[in-house]
Amino acid sequence: MIKIQKYADIEPEFFDGRNFGDSIDTVKDVLADVRKRGDTALAEYGARFDVSAPSSLEIPLEELRRAADNLKQKNPDLYKALEYSHDLALRFAKKQRESFDDFETELEPGLFTGQKNIPVDRAGVYVPAGRFPLVSTVIMTVTPAAAAGVSEIVLCTPPRVHPDDREAAEKAGLGVPGKPFIGGKPYADENIMAAAYICGVTKAFAVGGAQAIGALAFGTESVPRTDVIVGPGNKFVAEAKKLVYGTVGIDMVAGPTEVFIIADKSANPAWVAADMLAQAEHDVVAQPVMATNDEALAKAVASEIEKQLAVLETRATAEQSVEKCGRIIICDNLEQAAEAANRKAPEHLELAMKSGAECDKIASLCHNYGSLFIGHGSAEVFGDYAAGLNHTLPTSGSARFTGGLSVRVFLKTVTTLRTIPGSKGAVASAQAAGCLGDAEGLAGHAKAARIRLA
Repeated sequence: MIKIQKYADIEPEFFDGRNFGDSIDTVKDVLADVRKRGDTALAEYGARFDVSAPSSLEIPLEELRRAADNLKQKNPDLYKALEYSHDLALRFAKKQRESFDDFETELEPGLFTGQKNIPVDRAGVYVPAGRFPLVSTVIMTVTPAAAAGVSEIVLCTPPRVHPDDREAAEKAGLGVPGKPFIGGKPYADENIMAAAYICGVTKAFAVGGAQAIGALAFGTESVPRTDVIVGPGNKFVAEAKKLVYGTVGIDMVAGPTEVFIIADKSANPAWVAADMLAQAEHDVVAQPVMATNDEALAKAVASEIEKQLAVLETRATAEQSVEKCGRIIICDNLEQAAEAANRKAPEHLELAMKSGAECDKIASLCHNYGSLFIGHGSAEVFGDYAAGLNHTLPTSGSARFTGGLSVRVFLKTVTTLRTIPGSKGAVASAQAAGCLGDAEGLAGHAKAARIRLA
Protein backbone atom coordinates (compact mmCIF):
# COMPACT_ATOMS: atom_id res chain seq x y z
CA MET A 1 0.00 0.00 0.00
CA ILE A 2 1.26 3.45 -0.90
CA LYS A 3 2.23 5.76 1.95
CA ILE A 4 -0.14 8.65 2.73
CA GLN A 5 1.19 11.55 4.83
CA LYS A 6 0.62 15.22 5.52
CA TYR A 7 2.91 17.82 3.99
CA ALA A 8 4.13 18.95 7.42
CA ASP A 9 5.28 15.39 8.18
CA ILE A 10 7.47 14.90 5.10
CA GLU A 11 11.04 14.08 6.04
CA PRO A 12 13.55 16.65 4.67
CA GLU A 13 15.53 14.03 2.72
CA PHE A 14 12.49 13.44 0.48
CA PHE A 15 13.38 16.69 -1.26
CA ASP A 16 17.07 15.83 -1.67
CA GLY A 17 18.43 14.50 -4.96
CA ARG A 18 18.53 10.71 -5.05
CA ASN A 19 21.98 9.24 -5.69
CA PHE A 20 22.33 5.68 -6.99
CA GLY A 21 25.92 5.97 -8.24
CA ASP A 22 27.92 3.28 -6.46
CA SER A 23 29.75 1.93 -9.48
CA ILE A 24 32.43 4.54 -10.09
CA ASP A 25 35.48 2.29 -9.62
CA THR A 26 34.18 -0.40 -12.00
CA VAL A 27 33.27 2.16 -14.63
CA LYS A 28 36.62 3.96 -14.36
CA ASP A 29 38.38 0.68 -15.16
CA VAL A 30 36.10 -0.03 -18.13
CA LEU A 31 36.62 3.44 -19.61
CA ALA A 32 40.40 3.29 -19.19
CA ASP A 33 40.47 -0.13 -20.83
CA VAL A 34 38.38 0.97 -23.81
CA ARG A 35 40.54 4.04 -24.26
CA LYS A 36 43.70 1.90 -24.24
CA ARG A 37 42.64 -1.21 -26.16
CA GLY A 38 39.72 -0.06 -28.30
CA ASP A 39 37.78 -2.76 -30.16
CA THR A 40 39.60 -5.56 -28.33
CA ALA A 41 38.26 -4.29 -25.02
CA LEU A 42 34.77 -3.87 -26.47
CA ALA A 43 34.76 -7.48 -27.66
CA GLU A 44 35.87 -8.77 -24.27
CA TYR A 45 33.24 -6.79 -22.37
CA GLY A 46 30.60 -7.97 -24.83
CA ALA A 47 31.60 -11.56 -24.10
CA ARG A 48 31.27 -10.90 -20.36
CA PHE A 49 28.07 -8.87 -20.19
CA ASP A 50 25.98 -9.36 -23.36
CA VAL A 51 24.12 -12.20 -25.06
CA SER A 52 26.25 -11.77 -28.17
CA ALA A 53 29.80 -10.70 -28.95
CA PRO A 54 29.93 -10.27 -32.74
CA SER A 55 33.11 -10.55 -34.76
CA SER A 56 32.64 -6.93 -35.92
CA LEU A 57 30.70 -4.10 -34.32
CA GLU A 58 29.15 -1.97 -37.05
CA ILE A 59 25.65 -2.96 -38.10
CA PRO A 60 25.33 -2.39 -41.87
CA LEU A 61 22.73 0.21 -42.81
CA GLU A 62 21.15 -2.46 -44.99
CA GLU A 63 20.30 -4.36 -41.79
CA LEU A 64 18.52 -1.28 -40.45
CA ARG A 65 16.53 -0.94 -43.67
CA ARG A 66 15.64 -4.63 -43.64
CA ALA A 67 14.45 -4.38 -40.04
CA ALA A 68 12.23 -1.43 -40.96
CA ASP A 69 10.78 -3.30 -43.95
CA ASN A 70 10.08 -6.37 -41.81
CA LEU A 71 8.41 -4.28 -39.13
CA LYS A 72 6.23 -2.55 -41.72
CA GLN A 73 5.01 -5.93 -42.96
CA LYS A 74 4.69 -7.82 -39.67
CA ASN A 75 3.52 -5.04 -37.36
CA PRO A 76 2.17 -2.15 -39.42
CA ASP A 77 0.52 -0.52 -36.40
CA LEU A 78 3.85 -0.22 -34.58
CA TYR A 79 5.54 1.01 -37.75
CA LYS A 80 2.89 3.72 -38.17
CA ALA A 81 3.19 4.66 -34.49
CA LEU A 82 6.96 5.08 -34.86
CA GLU A 83 6.51 7.21 -37.97
CA TYR A 84 3.87 9.34 -36.25
CA SER A 85 6.00 9.81 -33.14
CA HIS A 86 9.03 10.69 -35.25
CA ASP A 87 7.05 13.20 -37.31
CA LEU A 88 5.76 15.02 -34.21
CA ALA A 89 9.19 14.97 -32.56
CA LEU A 90 10.85 16.34 -35.71
CA ARG A 91 8.31 19.14 -36.11
CA PHE A 92 8.69 20.15 -32.46
CA ALA A 93 12.51 19.97 -32.61
CA LYS A 94 12.59 22.07 -35.79
CA LYS A 95 10.45 24.67 -34.04
CA GLN A 96 12.95 24.65 -31.17
CA ARG A 97 15.78 25.12 -33.66
CA GLU A 98 14.04 28.20 -35.07
CA SER A 99 14.03 29.78 -31.61
CA PHE A 100 17.83 29.87 -31.47
CA ASP A 101 18.55 32.94 -33.54
CA ASP A 102 21.79 33.93 -35.23
CA PHE A 103 22.23 37.70 -35.07
CA GLU A 104 24.64 40.60 -35.31
CA THR A 105 23.94 43.90 -33.59
CA GLU A 106 25.78 47.23 -33.51
CA LEU A 107 26.19 47.98 -29.78
CA GLU A 108 28.16 51.17 -30.45
CA PRO A 109 28.98 52.89 -33.74
CA GLY A 110 31.43 50.58 -35.54
CA LEU A 111 31.27 47.84 -32.83
CA PHE A 112 29.33 44.82 -34.07
CA THR A 113 28.69 41.80 -31.82
CA GLY A 114 26.79 38.66 -32.70
CA GLN A 115 26.09 35.02 -32.06
CA LYS A 116 25.87 31.90 -34.17
CA ASN A 117 24.35 28.52 -33.33
CA ILE A 118 26.49 25.82 -34.90
CA PRO A 119 25.66 22.09 -34.73
CA VAL A 120 28.30 19.66 -33.53
CA ASP A 121 29.86 17.53 -36.24
CA ARG A 122 29.10 14.11 -34.78
CA ALA A 123 26.59 13.03 -32.12
CA GLY A 124 26.54 9.74 -30.25
CA VAL A 125 23.25 8.27 -29.02
CA TYR A 126 22.91 5.38 -26.60
CA VAL A 127 19.77 3.24 -26.63
CA PRO A 128 19.30 0.66 -23.85
CA ALA A 129 17.96 -2.79 -24.68
CA GLY A 130 17.66 -4.63 -21.39
CA ARG A 131 14.34 -5.89 -20.02
CA PHE A 132 12.56 -3.24 -22.08
CA PRO A 133 14.29 -2.31 -25.36
CA LEU A 134 13.49 1.40 -25.51
CA VAL A 135 12.52 1.85 -29.14
CA SER A 136 11.03 5.28 -28.36
CA THR A 137 14.44 6.44 -27.12
CA VAL A 138 15.75 6.20 -30.68
CA ILE A 139 13.22 8.84 -31.70
CA MET A 140 13.91 11.07 -28.71
CA THR A 141 17.69 11.07 -29.12
CA VAL A 142 18.20 10.97 -32.89
CA THR A 143 15.47 13.39 -33.96
CA PRO A 144 16.67 16.54 -32.15
CA ALA A 145 20.20 15.87 -33.41
CA ALA A 146 18.89 15.73 -36.98
CA ALA A 147 16.81 18.88 -36.47
CA ALA A 148 19.87 20.68 -35.11
CA GLY A 149 21.74 19.91 -38.32
CA VAL A 150 24.22 17.29 -37.04
CA SER A 151 25.79 15.65 -40.09
CA GLU A 152 26.71 12.29 -38.51
CA ILE A 153 24.60 10.50 -35.89
CA VAL A 154 26.18 7.38 -34.36
CA LEU A 155 24.01 4.92 -32.43
CA CYS A 156 25.21 2.31 -29.93
CA THR A 157 22.90 -0.35 -28.51
CA PRO A 158 23.50 -3.77 -26.90
CA PRO A 159 24.07 -6.64 -29.35
CA ARG A 160 21.66 -9.46 -30.19
CA VAL A 161 22.22 -12.74 -32.00
CA HIS A 162 21.90 -12.30 -35.77
CA PRO A 163 19.14 -14.35 -37.48
CA ASP A 164 21.82 -16.12 -39.53
CA ASP A 165 23.47 -17.27 -36.28
CA ARG A 166 20.39 -18.19 -34.23
CA GLU A 167 20.27 -21.86 -35.18
CA ALA A 168 23.93 -22.38 -34.27
CA ALA A 169 23.48 -20.40 -31.05
CA GLU A 170 20.41 -22.40 -29.99
CA LYS A 171 22.09 -25.74 -30.73
CA ALA A 172 24.99 -24.73 -28.50
CA GLY A 173 22.75 -23.29 -25.79
CA LEU A 174 24.25 -19.86 -26.31
CA GLY A 175 22.91 -16.37 -26.95
CA VAL A 176 21.36 -15.99 -23.50
CA PRO A 177 22.46 -14.00 -20.44
CA GLY A 178 25.63 -15.52 -19.05
CA LYS A 179 26.24 -17.59 -22.18
CA PRO A 180 26.98 -15.22 -25.09
CA PHE A 181 27.27 -16.33 -28.69
CA ILE A 182 30.77 -15.35 -29.81
CA GLY A 183 31.87 -14.37 -33.28
CA GLY A 184 28.61 -13.92 -35.18
CA LYS A 185 27.36 -11.05 -37.31
CA PRO A 186 26.61 -7.68 -35.66
CA TYR A 187 22.93 -7.26 -34.85
CA ALA A 188 20.64 -5.52 -32.36
CA ASP A 189 17.04 -5.42 -31.22
CA GLU A 190 15.00 -5.39 -34.42
CA ASN A 191 12.60 -2.64 -33.37
CA ILE A 192 15.49 -0.42 -32.33
CA MET A 193 17.14 -0.98 -35.71
CA ALA A 194 13.88 -0.20 -37.51
CA ALA A 195 13.45 3.04 -35.56
CA ALA A 196 17.08 3.95 -36.28
CA TYR A 197 16.38 3.63 -40.01
CA ILE A 198 13.18 5.68 -39.79
CA CYS A 199 14.96 8.46 -37.87
CA GLY A 200 18.02 8.61 -40.13
CA VAL A 201 20.90 7.20 -38.08
CA THR A 202 24.10 7.31 -40.14
CA LYS A 203 26.08 4.62 -38.28
CA ALA A 204 24.98 1.92 -35.84
CA PHE A 205 27.06 -0.32 -33.58
CA ALA A 206 26.20 -3.43 -31.58
CA VAL A 207 27.86 -2.44 -28.33
CA GLY A 208 26.26 -1.61 -25.00
CA GLY A 209 26.96 -0.61 -21.41
CA ALA A 210 29.65 1.67 -20.03
CA GLN A 211 32.01 0.37 -22.73
CA ALA A 212 29.76 1.90 -25.41
CA ILE A 213 30.01 5.29 -23.70
CA GLY A 214 33.79 4.92 -23.65
CA ALA A 215 33.84 4.05 -27.35
CA LEU A 216 31.72 7.10 -28.24
CA ALA A 217 33.83 9.37 -26.03
CA PHE A 218 37.32 8.25 -27.07
CA GLY A 219 36.80 6.45 -30.37
CA THR A 220 38.07 2.98 -31.28
CA GLU A 221 39.21 1.30 -34.48
CA SER A 222 35.53 0.87 -35.43
CA VAL A 223 33.50 3.39 -33.43
CA PRO A 224 34.16 7.03 -34.30
CA ARG A 225 34.76 9.57 -31.55
CA THR A 226 31.74 11.81 -31.06
CA ASP A 227 31.32 15.36 -29.80
CA VAL A 228 28.19 14.82 -27.70
CA ILE A 229 26.70 11.68 -26.11
CA VAL A 230 23.00 11.50 -25.24
CA GLY A 231 20.57 8.87 -24.06
CA PRO A 232 19.55 6.99 -20.90
CA GLY A 233 20.94 3.82 -19.38
CA ASN A 234 21.55 1.91 -16.17
CA LYS A 235 23.72 3.14 -13.33
CA PHE A 236 26.92 2.05 -15.12
CA VAL A 237 25.99 4.00 -18.25
CA ALA A 238 25.03 7.04 -16.16
CA GLU A 239 28.32 6.91 -14.26
CA ALA A 240 30.29 6.54 -17.51
CA LYS A 241 28.61 9.62 -18.98
CA LYS A 242 29.45 11.59 -15.87
CA LEU A 243 33.11 10.55 -16.07
CA VAL A 244 33.61 11.32 -19.77
CA TYR A 245 31.99 14.75 -19.52
CA GLY A 246 34.60 17.30 -20.53
CA THR A 247 36.08 14.95 -23.10
CA VAL A 248 32.67 15.08 -24.77
CA GLY A 249 29.45 16.90 -24.04
CA ILE A 250 26.51 15.01 -22.54
CA ASP A 251 22.80 15.69 -22.22
CA MET A 252 22.48 14.92 -18.49
CA VAL A 253 23.07 12.20 -15.91
CA ALA A 254 19.63 10.65 -15.56
CA GLY A 255 18.52 8.48 -12.65
CA PRO A 256 15.34 6.46 -12.02
CA THR A 257 12.16 7.96 -13.40
CA GLU A 258 9.68 9.94 -11.30
CA VAL A 259 6.26 11.55 -11.57
CA PHE A 260 4.65 14.14 -9.30
CA ILE A 261 0.91 14.71 -9.72
CA ILE A 262 -0.93 17.69 -8.27
CA ALA A 263 -4.60 16.71 -8.18
CA ASP A 264 -7.77 18.54 -7.23
CA LYS A 265 -11.12 16.99 -6.30
CA SER A 266 -12.14 16.76 -9.96
CA ALA A 267 -9.37 14.23 -10.69
CA ASN A 268 -10.32 10.71 -11.75
CA PRO A 269 -8.71 8.30 -9.24
CA ALA A 270 -8.33 5.59 -11.89
CA TRP A 271 -6.50 7.93 -14.26
CA VAL A 272 -4.19 9.23 -11.54
CA ALA A 273 -3.39 5.71 -10.34
CA ALA A 274 -2.67 4.58 -13.90
CA ASP A 275 -0.29 7.50 -14.43
CA MET A 276 1.55 6.70 -11.20
CA LEU A 277 1.88 3.01 -12.08
CA ALA A 278 3.08 3.87 -15.59
CA GLN A 279 6.22 5.29 -14.00
CA ALA A 280 6.42 2.74 -11.19
CA GLU A 281 6.74 -0.15 -13.64
CA HIS A 282 10.04 1.23 -14.95
CA ASP A 283 12.14 0.41 -11.90
CA VAL A 284 11.83 -0.70 -8.29
CA VAL A 285 13.28 2.69 -7.32
CA ALA A 286 11.08 4.75 -9.63
CA GLN A 287 9.14 7.34 -7.61
CA PRO A 288 5.40 7.97 -8.12
CA VAL A 289 4.05 10.84 -6.00
CA MET A 290 0.72 12.63 -5.75
CA ALA A 291 -0.11 15.80 -3.81
CA THR A 292 -3.68 16.89 -3.16
CA ASN A 293 -5.79 18.92 -0.74
CA ASP A 294 -8.59 16.34 -0.91
CA GLU A 295 -8.22 13.50 1.60
CA ALA A 296 -11.05 11.52 0.02
CA LEU A 297 -9.26 11.62 -3.33
CA ALA A 298 -6.02 10.48 -1.68
CA LYS A 299 -7.75 7.40 -0.26
CA ALA A 300 -9.50 6.69 -3.55
CA VAL A 301 -6.24 6.85 -5.50
CA ALA A 302 -4.48 4.58 -2.99
CA SER A 303 -7.31 2.06 -3.33
CA GLU A 304 -7.23 2.30 -7.12
CA ILE A 305 -3.48 1.69 -7.18
CA GLU A 306 -3.99 -1.61 -5.34
CA LYS A 307 -6.82 -2.55 -7.67
CA GLN A 308 -4.77 -1.89 -10.81
CA LEU A 309 -1.64 -3.51 -9.40
CA ALA A 310 -3.52 -6.79 -8.97
CA VAL A 311 -3.85 -7.20 -12.74
CA LEU A 312 -0.75 -5.32 -13.94
CA GLU A 313 1.67 -7.49 -15.91
CA THR A 314 4.62 -5.55 -14.49
CA ARG A 315 3.35 -5.82 -10.91
CA ALA A 316 6.60 -7.31 -9.56
CA THR A 317 8.46 -4.09 -10.33
CA ALA A 318 5.67 -1.54 -9.91
CA GLU A 319 4.58 -2.81 -6.49
CA GLN A 320 8.07 -2.43 -5.06
CA SER A 321 8.33 1.09 -6.50
CA VAL A 322 4.99 2.08 -4.96
CA GLU A 323 5.80 0.64 -1.53
CA LYS A 324 9.44 1.76 -1.30
CA CYS A 325 9.40 5.12 -3.04
CA GLY A 326 5.82 6.19 -3.71
CA ARG A 327 3.66 8.42 -1.55
CA ILE A 328 0.55 10.56 -1.47
CA ILE A 329 0.88 13.96 0.22
CA ILE A 330 -2.06 15.69 1.87
CA CYS A 331 -1.63 19.46 1.57
CA ASP A 332 -3.54 22.32 3.16
CA ASN A 333 -4.19 23.76 -0.30
CA LEU A 334 -2.97 23.40 -3.88
CA GLU A 335 -0.55 26.31 -3.49
CA GLN A 336 1.23 24.18 -0.90
CA ALA A 337 1.22 21.30 -3.38
CA ALA A 338 2.95 23.56 -5.90
CA GLU A 339 5.50 24.48 -3.22
CA ALA A 340 6.16 20.77 -2.65
CA ALA A 341 6.58 20.20 -6.37
CA ASN A 342 9.07 23.05 -6.67
CA ARG A 343 11.10 21.66 -3.78
CA LYS A 344 11.06 18.19 -5.30
CA ALA A 345 11.80 19.39 -8.88
CA PRO A 346 10.37 16.23 -10.49
CA GLU A 347 11.12 14.81 -13.91
CA HIS A 348 7.42 14.77 -14.83
CA LEU A 349 4.87 17.11 -13.25
CA GLU A 350 1.16 16.56 -13.91
CA LEU A 351 -1.67 18.91 -13.04
CA ALA A 352 -4.67 16.59 -12.73
CA MET A 353 -6.97 19.54 -12.42
CA LYS A 354 -10.08 20.98 -14.02
CA SER A 355 -9.19 23.63 -16.57
CA GLY A 356 -9.74 27.20 -15.52
CA ALA A 357 -8.28 29.96 -13.38
CA GLU A 358 -7.20 27.68 -10.52
CA CYS A 359 -5.31 25.33 -12.85
CA ASP A 360 -3.69 28.30 -14.58
CA LYS A 361 -2.65 29.72 -11.20
CA ILE A 362 -1.01 26.49 -10.05
CA ALA A 363 0.76 26.10 -13.41
CA SER A 364 2.18 29.61 -13.03
CA LEU A 365 3.43 28.81 -9.52
CA CYS A 366 5.32 25.69 -10.65
CA HIS A 367 8.80 26.30 -12.07
CA ASN A 368 10.93 23.25 -11.30
CA TYR A 369 10.14 20.29 -13.56
CA GLY A 370 11.39 18.46 -16.65
CA SER A 371 8.04 18.53 -18.45
CA LEU A 372 4.64 19.85 -17.34
CA PHE A 373 1.41 18.08 -18.30
CA ILE A 374 -1.62 20.32 -17.87
CA GLY A 375 -5.14 19.01 -17.36
CA HIS A 376 -6.82 15.63 -16.99
CA GLY A 377 -6.38 14.63 -20.62
CA SER A 378 -2.64 15.34 -20.86
CA ALA A 379 -1.27 11.96 -19.83
CA GLU A 380 2.44 11.84 -19.11
CA VAL A 381 2.76 8.75 -21.31
CA PHE A 382 1.78 10.90 -24.30
CA GLY A 383 5.01 12.80 -23.71
CA ASP A 384 6.88 9.50 -23.41
CA TYR A 385 5.81 8.34 -26.83
CA ALA A 386 3.92 10.56 -29.24
CA ALA A 387 3.27 14.21 -28.47
CA GLY A 388 6.36 15.90 -29.94
CA LEU A 389 7.98 16.46 -26.53
CA ASN A 390 11.26 14.79 -25.65
CA HIS A 391 11.08 12.15 -22.94
CA THR A 392 14.76 12.41 -21.94
CA LEU A 393 14.36 14.61 -18.87
CA PRO A 394 16.23 15.65 -15.70
CA THR A 395 15.72 13.51 -12.59
CA SER A 396 16.69 13.49 -8.91
CA GLY A 397 16.13 17.21 -8.45
CA SER A 398 18.26 18.33 -11.39
CA ALA A 399 15.21 20.04 -12.92
CA ARG A 400 16.16 22.88 -10.55
CA PHE A 401 18.90 23.88 -13.00
CA THR A 402 18.38 22.15 -16.33
CA GLY A 403 15.73 21.12 -18.82
CA GLY A 404 15.37 18.02 -20.94
CA LEU A 405 17.09 16.88 -24.09
CA SER A 406 16.50 19.26 -26.98
CA VAL A 407 18.21 20.60 -30.07
CA ARG A 408 20.17 22.90 -27.73
CA VAL A 409 22.34 19.94 -26.63
CA PHE A 410 23.58 19.54 -30.21
CA LEU A 411 24.24 23.24 -30.82
CA LYS A 412 27.17 25.43 -29.84
CA THR A 413 26.18 29.04 -29.28
CA VAL A 414 29.30 31.00 -30.23
CA THR A 415 29.90 34.73 -30.37
CA THR A 416 31.44 37.05 -32.96
CA LEU A 417 33.03 40.51 -32.93
CA ARG A 418 33.50 42.78 -35.93
CA THR A 419 34.78 46.37 -35.74
CA ILE A 420 35.36 49.30 -38.03
CA PRO A 421 38.85 50.66 -37.23
CA GLY A 422 38.77 54.23 -35.98
CA SER A 423 35.05 54.19 -35.28
CA LYS A 424 33.66 55.60 -32.06
CA GLY A 425 32.88 52.13 -30.72
CA ALA A 426 36.27 50.62 -31.61
CA VAL A 427 38.17 53.53 -30.04
CA ALA A 428 36.11 53.43 -26.85
CA SER A 429 36.56 49.67 -26.54
CA ALA A 430 40.33 49.95 -27.02
CA GLN A 431 40.59 52.69 -24.40
CA ALA A 432 38.52 50.72 -21.87
CA ALA A 433 40.44 47.50 -22.57
CA GLY A 434 43.76 49.27 -22.08
CA CYS A 435 42.61 50.67 -18.74
CA LEU A 436 41.38 47.26 -17.54
CA GLY A 437 44.60 45.60 -18.68
CA ASP A 438 46.58 48.05 -16.57
CA ALA A 439 44.35 47.38 -13.56
CA GLU A 440 44.97 43.66 -13.80
CA GLY A 441 48.70 44.02 -14.36
CA LEU A 442 48.49 42.48 -17.83
CA ALA A 443 50.66 44.83 -19.84
CA GLY A 444 50.42 42.73 -23.01
CA HIS A 445 46.63 43.00 -22.94
CA ALA A 446 46.82 46.76 -22.53
CA LYS A 447 49.33 47.11 -25.36
CA ALA A 448 47.30 44.88 -27.74
CA ALA A 449 44.35 47.22 -27.18
CA ARG A 450 46.18 50.55 -27.40
CA ILE A 451 48.28 49.63 -30.43
CA ARG A 452 45.05 49.91 -32.43
CA LEU A 453 44.69 53.56 -31.39
CA ALA A 454 47.92 54.56 -33.13
